[in-house]
Amino acid sequence: MKMLVTGGAGFIGSNFVTRTIETKPHIEITVLDALTYAGSSNNLDQVKEQISFVQGDIRNTTLVDELVRASDLVVHFAAESHNDNSLKNPALFFETNVMGTLNIANSCVTHDVRLHHISTDEVFGDLPLDSLEAFSLDTAYNPSSPYSASKAAGDHLVRAWVRSFGLRATISNCSNNYGPRQHWEKLIPNTIRSLLREGKAPVYGSGLNVRDWIHVDDHTDGVWLAVERGAIGSTYLFGARDRQTNLSIVNSIREILGLPESAIDFVADRPGHDLKYAVDPSLAEKDLGWFPKHTLIIEMMPELVDLYRKDLSR
Repeated sequence: MKMLVTGGAGFIGSNFVTRTIETKPHIEITVLDALTYAGSSNNLDQVKEQISFVQGDIRNTTLVDELVRASDLVVHFAAESHNDNSLKNPALFFETNVMGTLNIANSCVTHDVRLHHISTDEVFGDLPLDSLEAFSLDTAYNPSSPYSASKAAGDHLVRAWVRSFGLRATISNCSNNYGPRQHWEKLIPNTIRSLLREGKAPVYGSGLNVRDWIHVDDHTDGVWLAVERGAIGSTYLFGARDRQTNLSIVNSIREILGLPESAIDFVADRPGHDLKYAVDPSLAEKDLGWFPKHTLIIEMMPELVDLYRKDLSR
């Protein structure tokens, strides 16, 4: 099988590529990545001899069509994904996350190539902090930021292309990922770096916003099950039911580093900051036989702190 992975030099994409090589060595992988600030060819150093790498943009219609035509499967991670950046430059997010996805979908239809589209739980908006509910396939889309709105549009596009043009696609919406090679802008690596270098870590608002965490390898395993067992046109939600407040994550890191509570720097909240994400992965468990293998994120935090501390020292 020949597989094209878009965004394969980013955090989740590079972990998907490396884990695929470990578990499915028969697959021939081409990575397409624009190597913006959030992607790095260094993320693929350990597998660079085992893949083909193309630096390019999913907005490039000609390049996308050429690469899709040579593939049996496309796994589409490429996206602009930082909420703060989406507030500053919304147009870029729609150009990449919608028009780029349009290019991928059109080429997959033209060449009858199987597609799996990676999305986020943020398309559902948020839940009240005291809610016992979780996002399911019955939850209406209600995006809060330009980023989540652009991802929601991409999801709807893929579904429409399945129905209108016979696109052979599945979609997955995943909760917050953690693991190696995450960009320094994200909560966990940013907190570790801030505490180590400045002795303080910023926390938006009260820090009581809740996120649902999943290890990136569990996400990767779910994607492969969706590709191999998923029904065309179906959507699968991946989450480990591991819900933590942002403050509990930051405090866990602070305690591991032996710093006082005063190391937390509460800052003005972000506009449109979602209160709570919670994902119900029941359909993925039932239809795909998917279950997360990793333990709770708080229990894995010492390993994450050690990992990113070593990255900082390089």
